[in-house]
Amino acid sequence: MAYLDPYTVPLTASKAAHLLRRATFGPTKSEIEAFTGLNPGIAVDQLFANVVHTASPPPPVDITPTSPNYLKPLMSFGFVSAKSGEHSVHLRYWWLGLMMLQNGKPSVLEKITAFWQNHFVVSQNVMADYRYMYRYLKFLRDNSLGNFKTMTIGITKDPAMLIYQNGAGNNKTTPNENYARELQELFTVGQQDFYGNLNYTEADVKAASKVLTGWMVTNYYANGTSEFTSNFHRNYHDTSNKTFSSKYGGVTIQGRTDDTAGDVEMNELIDMLLRHPEAPKHICRKLYRWYVNQNVTEDIENNVIVPLAAFFSSSENNYNIKPVLEKLLKSEIFFADQNVGSIIKSPMEYLIGMGRFFEQPCPDMMTDTAAYTNYIRFFLWGMAAMNLEILNQPLVFGYPPYYQVGYSKNWINGSTITARRGNSDRIIFPTEVIKPGYTLGIDFLAWIQRIQPNFSDSNASPAITPAEVLAAFSENLFAIELTEAQKTYLIDVVFMRNLPHTSWRYELNGYRNNPTSASAQTPVKNRCSTLMRYMVRMAEYEVF
Repeated sequence: MAYLDPYTVPLTASKAAHLLRRATFGPTKSEIEAFTGLNPGIAVDQLFANVVHTASPPPPVDITPTSPNYLKPLMSFGFVSAKSGEHSVHLRYWWLGLMMLQNGKPSVLEKITAFWQNHFVVSQNVMADYRYMYRYLKFLRDNSLGNFKTMTIGITKDPAMLIYQNGAGNNKTTPNENYARELQELFTVGQQDFYGNLNYTEADVKAASKVLTGWMVTNYYANGTSEFTSNFHRNYHDTSNKTFSSKYGGVTIQGRTDDTAGDVEMNELIDMLLRHPEAPKHICRKLYRWYVNQNVTEDIENNVIVPLAAFFSSSENNYNIKPVLEKLLKSEIFFADQNVGSIIKSPMEYLIGMGRFFEQPCPDMMTDTAAYTNYIRFFLWGMAAMNLEILNQPLVFGYPPYYQVGYSKNWINGSTITARRGNSDRIIFPTEVIKPGYTLGIDFLAWIQRIQPNFSDSNASPAITPAEVLAAFSENLFAIELTEAQKTYLIDVVFMRNLPHTSWRYELNGYRNNPTSASAQTPVKNRCSTLMRYMVRMAEYEVF
């Protein structure tokens, strides 16, 4: 296998769907069609070019149409503690809407932002100041395809991170090692290399914590305040020299006393961490697990992670993120058959992907706010029931299925499988009224009308067969092709319930001849919804 060599075969529908499922939170049918036949490199370039189309208005302070502050920008108002919970939820609504809408242009932006948000974790439950959370999320979106060193420095002094990791309380008299530890263990070098060797020492954690002393935040959770930032205070900074272990080559960061000490020492610290040979591997390994396959074998380590990390940290690239992600998404290994359908869908891929694939339109946040809120609530709390509440990881490690043994398999347990089925049922059997005239869910009768030639004239074209219904319903639904035995079971047992196929012909023609009759609609709708319900409960639908 060529591993990181460019994949050059024009995209089949299956490979186009694979790219879009992995690079975004799920494609629409029209997006799969548009990407089918493209050169893979051109297709990936388009996903990056479309980032410019995914800008949006900032989250509003109030989404109640009768409010005098309706849709005014959240950040244009002073902090109101009594509104903290409400605005924190609105921020989730806003980001989830960006994941859903894509502004009509599929792009890599929200998926890579979610990667970094699960890497540089700040949990909204701890960070109660919604302004800090918005600034943090905006920083990640703005820098997600930029320079990793710049991002790491920025996040290290980000007000939300300083609060979340107790960095704002780290000073020379009461040192706090939380962030210094996570900066090394999770954010840069990783705790261990591929073979289990430790990458740093406890003494390195202590030394790094001294480098990071003196940073504080302003106006955290302070009612009425509109300005907030992080600032360095030299009087609280440890001015001693900080010497690191042989893991970092015995580097000493000189202690400084002036107002630039915080920035200068922090920059030297991040430079030192990124010079560690394991730092680029750690990041590339996490990207590989996010986008390609969560099983990193020794073969993958040597032939994908090591060369990709060498490119990431090379003088030519200098820790820029976009070229690394481009190389990975264009590679032979990304499109390899063994990696298609190799990851279990997270609640994001599962539920957002379902909404997009089944073409459930997301109302516009600014012009159809009430409907937008109803729509987003279904997806936000549906994902939470499946153990993924966006912006709210339970630990600094992120969501457990991204780091625990077993990885994505951990999305499935007795509780979450019930929630997954419950959420899919609500789309297959529509009950969620978004607004008058729009009930969230699949309109199977409209679907049958689209795929049945000359629908209104039963004498002009024969009724489509059960096999043709299955083919239409399963087109690009699964990452893995169904076997003939599975198709036969779906047709004969699930769809037809062991009745002769002629029964379907009579039912469908009865509906074609009298499409407004409820008694004619019901058997057609029931067969279709029963089939789709079974299909999205199959193991093949759980992977992407």
